[in-house]
Amino acid sequence: MTVLHRERVLRAATTSFLARGYRSSVDEIARRAGVAKQTVYHHFPTKDELFKEVARDLASRVLVELAAPGTDLRDGLQRFALAYRQRSLGAQGISAFRTLVPEVPRFRAQARAMYTNSAGEMVRRLADKLERAMDSGELRRDDARFAAEMLLSMLAGIDRMKKLFSVNDAGESEARRTGRIVDCFLRAYQK
Repeated sequence: MTVLHRERVLRAATTSFLARGYRSSVDEIARRAGVAKQTVYHHFPTKDELFKEVARDLASRVLVELAAPGTDLRDGLQRFALAYRQRSLGAQGISAFRTLVPEVPRFRAQARAMYTNSAGEMVRRLADKLERAMDSGELRRDDARFAAEMLLSMLAGIDRMKKLFSVNDAGESEARRTGRIVDCFLRAYQK
């Protein structure tokens, strides 16, 4: 029952923090979870600890698996890019971004750890894949980490800003836009 209550508290806290940010009250979270306030504090001694756990979970959700080695480079990057954009630019990804970023000054050490385990890990994995493509001659030799950061920026950058400011850009399909980004990136690193 204890594990069940903890999961219910985390689900309720996630919903509440995504809707109201850090100003969500522990009373509201307990009510959403259908548990007593003391049950929330039994699992998470402070609201800060509860927020940190929710933030860790939200940050980890952006991780997307890269295609297996041997997959055509463009096809693998395209599938990765579509999945990454779906997670980071989808409704929950944008809500998580809106919830987490304002709290970075409050949780500096936690924010660095979250970056390392989410976006930082994504950069590392993508850089490894691009390094292998450079080693095999599929891409010209360059700084693979910089290339990974550039691709991720191209995939989310301005489109995230549009979502954050509620700018509707329904001019092209997601697949077409993603394909154009991947093709532009690949042209920059052609041999």
